[in-house]
Amino acid sequence: MKVIAVSGSHRKGKNTSIMLKTVLDEVAKDNVETELIELVDYDIKLCTSCNKCMKNTSCSITGDDMDLLATKLQEADAIILGSPVYWANVSTLMKNFMDRTRFMHLNKNMLQGKVGAALTHAALRNGGQELCLSIMENYLKSQGLIVADCRDPERGIIANGAMGTLQQDYNVEGFAWKKGVEEDLVALEACRQLGKNILKLIRSK
Repeated sequence: MKVIAVSGSHRKGKNTSIMLKTVLDEVAKDNVETELIELVDYDIKLCTSCNKCMKNTSCSITGDDMDLLATKLQEADAIILGSPVYWANVSTLMKNFMDRTRFMHLNKNMLQGKVGAALTHAALRNGGQELCLSIMENYLKSQGLIVADCRDPERGIIANGAMGTLQQDYNVEGFAWKKGVEEDLVALEACRQLGKNILKLIRSK
């Protein structure tokens, strides 16, 4: 089995990637192969809206890294998406990646039946995380994936989704900020639970 995580952050190795790595580390405990893909490392051209993918299971755009990424998506048993929040939405990198997978959906759901999951991170406590998470989860569902959450029926609800924030506190000096998601213990535990639930879904298929 293989689980891949796709980071849409422009900041390589930072909060979104750390959260994704936390999920992958949990999955790897069961001897599952994992891979973290950081979109900032890849050349993905913009969708030209040629609509040829409405009749074909391939993209008309050539000469970039999308074919490689599409192959990785097809070979994976589970796909996790992660993005920082930009105006209650995903980042430009993630949105472009999602747009360029139209050929995997419009004519045929080429990822049908795989397990999917999503997570997000923002500076503010109420910075649009839930909307951003919903956008990625709806995308995964549209592609035919079975979407995992990070709930644990035995321990109760840890969180409705794996969402992090840098906002720590507020006092007379103003806002206090976390140095990074490593200090957001709720977010990291939600990521670990997400990893466990992904494994359960893979095994149940």
